[in-house]
Amino acid sequence: MRILTVNPGSSSLKLAVVDDGRRVVEAVEVGLGPDDLADPSVVADGSGGGGLEVLRTLLTSTPALDAAAIRVVHGGPGLTTTVVADRHVLAAIAAAVPLAPLHNPATLAALHLVHDAAPPLPAVVVPDAAFHTALPDAARWYALPWEWAAAHGLRRYGFHGLSHAWATARAAELLNRPVAELRLVVAHLGAGASLAAVVGGRPVDTTMGFTPLEGLVMATRSGSVDPGLVLHVVEHLGIPAGELRDTLERRSGLLGLSGRSADLREVLEGAEAGDPRCRLAIEVMLHRLVTGIGAMVAAAGGLDALVFTGGAGEASPQLRRLACDRLGFLGVRLAADEDRLGPQHDDPTAGSERARPADAVLSPPDAPVAVLRIRSREDLQLAREAEALLRPD
Repeated sequence: MRILTVNPGSSSLKLAVVDDGRRVVEAVEVGLGPDDLADPSVVADGSGGGGLEVLRTLLTSTPALDAAAIRVVHGGPGLTTTVVADRHVLAAIAAAVPLAPLHNPATLAALHLVHDAAPPLPAVVVPDAAFHTALPDAARWYALPWEWAAAHGLRRYGFHGLSHAWATARAAELLNRPVAELRLVVAHLGAGASLAAVVGGRPVDTTMGFTPLEGLVMATRSGSVDPGLVLHVVEHLGIPAGELRDTLERRSGLLGLSGRSADLREVLEGAEAGDPRCRLAIEVMLHRLVTGIGAMVAAAGGLDALVFTGGAGEASPQLRRLACDRLGFLGVRLAADEDRLGPQHDDPTAGSERARPADAVLSPPDAPVAVLRIRSREDLQLAREAEALLRPD
């Protein structure tokens, strides 16, 4: 099958045309700013900024498309498995916009564009939380009154599921071990960031929860904060809920702490140049990252491999080394020159994206814990899950 994959992130829209779940024949990534989706009509008619125009062009110019596969970050309690979109699915995604305000508006706009395509094209919705439906109850539920939690779906959903699923399977391939034997911690580090503890191919814990705001320090998102702090801000500082949400989603994280940038590269440069707020931002981010990895190791009952994926996880040797240097007590070690290790595992599906770092084992052969760099291939995972739904045989 030839499938157009649509992946709305918090800062970009990634589009790819995938043949048979294996080969990317065209790929493009375009930035999405707040103004791209500021017009409420976006949700109604699929109009919008540059990324959506690129999608419209691909829909009309790509020959012989069989389906579109759209990543949905949050579908609420009613949308946790891969399905063909219908009005009920659209309603669930729209209802969950307050839970994923950086992602769901673009998802809805993309779905409307696909729906209006000529000839008609099946739109397969792939929830990011689907991978985490296997979470054990101990990791799934908050300690809230049961009548609240059960009645309103107030639980931990988990996100970046497509990336965690791909990295889990790929790690087993690179290590030449059955996935059933492995205890992994997967670190998806990009504009959004999350960890997952995976045992035998199934998640046992993750850092994101009810929304993609929980957990690690991210580019513009705060990650976890004391709920008492949020109550204090609302009750005593008079900050309206909408402004508070926007601040936690768009003006916090690396951007908020550094006062300089949401881009990890720029914050690292500022820290190296002696900027005290950039140094603080990096230290806070690293503290959350390494303590989060430690918690995931505890949930997994040990660690066979630590996997770095996502934009920063793949592309920043400095971030990997800063993190791994603090995890030596777990047996985590990087080779002296990690980016010249061989063999690296070139990806025949990469197409025009070969400039990105190849998959590789970055730890020395005698290290008790393997450290891997794996390219996040949400595009291929989207295509394969869509094909599995449309052609279950």
